[in-house]
Amino acid sequence: MIQPGDRVGVAVSGGADSVALLLLLLELLGKLGIVLSVVHFNHKLRGKASDADEVFVAKLAAKHGLELHSASVDVAKKAKKERANLEDAARRARYDYFRSLAESGACGRIVVAHTADDQAETVLAHLLRGTGLAGLGGIHPVAGPVIRPLLNVCRSELRRFLRARKQTWREDATNRDTKRMRARIRKKLLPLLERQFQPAVVKHLTSLAELAREDEAFLDAMAEERATVLVQKSGEGTRIAIDNLFEPLKRKEFNTKNTEGREKTRETEALSKRMVRRIVESLKPREGQLGAGHVEAVLQLARSGQSGSLLPLPGGVEVRRERDALVFQAVENGGVRTDRSAPREYEYKIDLARGETEVNVTELGCVFRLKVIDWPLKRGETSRDGAVLDRDRLLFPMVLRNWRPGDRLRPQGHRNTHKLKRLLNEKRVSRWERDGWPVLTSGGVLAWARGFPVAAEFAANERTRAGIVVAEEKQI
Repeated sequence: MIQPGDRVGVAVSGGADSVALLLLLLELLGKLGIVLSVVHFNHKLRGKASDADEVFVAKLAAKHGLELHSASVDVAKKAKKERANLEDAARRARYDYFRSLAESGACGRIVVAHTADDQAETVLAHLLRGTGLAGLGGIHPVAGPVIRPLLNVCRSELRRFLRARKQTWREDATNRDTKRMRARIRKKLLPLLERQFQPAVVKHLTSLAELAREDEAFLDAMAEERATVLVQKSGEGTRIAIDNLFEPLKRKEFNTKNTEGREKTRETEALSKRMVRRIVESLKPREGQLGAGHVEAVLQLARSGQSGSLLPLPGGVEVRRERDALVFQAVENGGVRTDRSAPREYEYKIDLARGETEVNVTELGCVFRLKVIDWPLKRGETSRDGAVLDRDRLLFPMVLRNWRPGDRLRPQGHRNTHKLKRLLNEKRVSRWERDGWPVLTSGGVLAWARGFPVAAEFAANERTRAGIVVAEEKQI
């Protein structure tokens, strides 16, 4: 957790656990070779008692000749302003301060005095609220700059240690307030379990948390590896084929011959759920908790949703079904619209008086280049530059615009004119991808549309003397 030479701040509240942690690290100071300091955060939740805690910690730091880092925040006011849970607001404020110390270089590591009892209480709290494997993992020994070396040490052992050294500590009266769930678990549930069910319940719950974290880490690593192989990212979003979502191991060397159908799907559903969580976490532009119900809704969309169905998710992410795939997209990231009812509309007149022009379509993030070339002398340019129109069959000015309902096109090689919407459907272009789809008109008639041969009536042929090349590039 720490290396010789590390600048280590001990988070000391004034309570028994954190005071014991400080004394233990002082005893190990020579052996560890670290630079020790004291960190205190005053939440301003208990009036004069909170201030007295701060004074106690300052005197303790001075007694041992240690530098003190301290800060205070009116957490009750902060929680009210943010409409947040008081305990959660206190925790976030405290850990924000810890991170700031780490980022400034004042303390490379912050040591926190969570004990085996805290771990047992956390696991029980998660169980009672409803949890999965991640919740069973409880408090992690290492979380960024924060380390917790006492997770296998009981609270009672620390108090014996302090009494043996005649060291006093401060008591927080709110820890006895059984209106709070955590206090009820500490004062009522855990003692009941120890007396009537299992004297070693704290030890067993701590072991359970450790095993759960190991399994969680393994499954997360597998989900990351599978997502790297199976998930495709593009400007249109993050895509995963539904077959790959439900059978993520089919391209691995796993023996799945003995299970078929629904049983096979159930075997890998835990991995499927983890990939969904990983995709959403990588995309979301703001805070938002993805619950088990949200993940199940995504899987249900994959199982039986219609193509085009859309599902909003917490954190500013949406997922839509596109035939045999799911596409995830941030709806407040990189200019992606949050209002799907407003299509991307644009219209640019094309002037080729100078023989070539460049049109920046900011709505698509694309640049269209149109150039007049001799035909057929420079026919070789077409393989490089794209579609070619017969200049003499076009009416000017031409217009580059987004496609609109009712647009019709007869691509070169087709006998009949078709609605562009139908052609896009046949090409399997989703209704999200086709938003703002570019077309080029001549006299109000479609001469070209992205992804299709040019219109037959405007296509260059053996009688063409001058052609117009249409090429599309991404904006740099």
